[in-house]
Amino acid sequence: MLGFLTARQAGVDDPLRLRRAESTRRVLSLKLNPDRDVDRIHGNGINTIDIEAVEGRYMLSGGADGVIVIYDLENYSRKLQYTCKAVCTVGRSSRYVHKFSVETVQWYPYDTGMFVSSSFDKTMKVWDTETLKPAEVFEFEGNVYSHHLSPIARKHSLIAVGTTDPKIQLCDLKSGSRIHVLQGHRAEILSVRWSPRYDHILATASADSKVKVWDVRRASGSLFTLDQHNGDKSKASSEAVNTAHNGRVNGLCFTGDGLYLLTTGTDDRMRLWNSATGENTLVNYGKVCNESRKRLQFTVSRGCSPEFVFVPCGSSVAVYALHTGELVTMLRGHYNNVDCCEFHPDYQADVIVWRRFKELYTGGKDCNILAWVPAPRAPDVEEESKSANQAAADQSSVNPAFQDAWSSDED
Repeated sequence: MLGFLTARQAGVDDPLRLRRAESTRRVLSLKLNPDRDVDRIHGNGINTIDIEAVEGRYMLSGGADGVIVIYDLENYSRKLQYTCKAVCTVGRSSRYVHKFSVETVQWYPYDTGMFVSSSFDKTMKVWDTETLKPAEVFEFEGNVYSHHLSPIARKHSLIAVGTTDPKIQLCDLKSGSRIHVLQGHRAEILSVRWSPRYDHILATASADSKVKVWDVRRASGSLFTLDQHNGDKSKASSEAVNTAHNGRVNGLCFTGDGLYLLTTGTDDRMRLWNSATGENTLVNYGKVCNESRKRLQFTVSRGCSPEFVFVPCGSSVAVYALHTGELVTMLRGHYNNVDCCEFHPDYQADVIVWRRFKELYTGGKDCNILAWVPAPRAPDVEEESKSANQAAADQSSVNPAFQDAWSSDED
């Protein structure tokens, strides 16, 4: 670390290199934080969580009990041990609560005054955070597995929605109506995801084993369908042509720069794709346990070199190196299956508020949300010696007028 600091100070290295090195160290040292709890509100498993990008302060959670909770992640007490409090809840007593399991929650990307939730009660609700009342309710013919708002869109306010219907629904927040459908899949849509690089690019995953990438500006079909064999028909059976997996595809996640797309399937495989060409990069992650019949919420780190993937795997979270497929570690702490995880890349430090940095939050069927934080960095030997020398120098340079000349060690 001292080498990075010296190189940055001398102008030899870009400051970004130091930042990435420290980010990588922090991610590699993630461990369960024994000093931080998250209020346990849900009476059933936690299916989905989301942290808003405006302040990085509030977290949403949606449970199998239909309940939605908003947590404040800030530590204003300045104490090492604290609990992230639930600031408000859409509980079972609310007339607006979802009747069945909440599958996806998401903050509006530019304002914490609004969030969106979707459920197995065949509805998607757009909520006013202040009043905790739905400003808009979209109704569908089947269960809603997944929805997603573009994190970067300025020219449109479309929400992509995946349901038991093979057609992807595009709902417009401005008009409050469903304005378009995307046709091409042959089974239920388990996951949808907008690109963080281009606001018109959408990826969809289905139980038909296929992943399609769309340009929503075009009236025609999808741009391309991901093929695990990269067009080599000699390696694929007639049933496996143009399929991303050999089972249901229930997980999608773009990397932070949008250059790559990760997919997970019930064939216990995870694949990394070039999002521009649709090419399978053939990174081998080994067996990635996946028994979920619904959407699997996994996440990718941001700001590291290399980047890492966090994937729920039974009651643990598997951490993989993105481009090599190496299993780096397993994070164990839940007592039942993990259903969702969310990476928090907040970097800021504040003298008033103890802010978070490079954290991971996970939710599971044990009704718990756990916080994983970097282990403190051990001081370098040079730093310790410098600190000791500085302390000695400070002590010797005390003005004689302020020295204690009358008390003794025996007192």
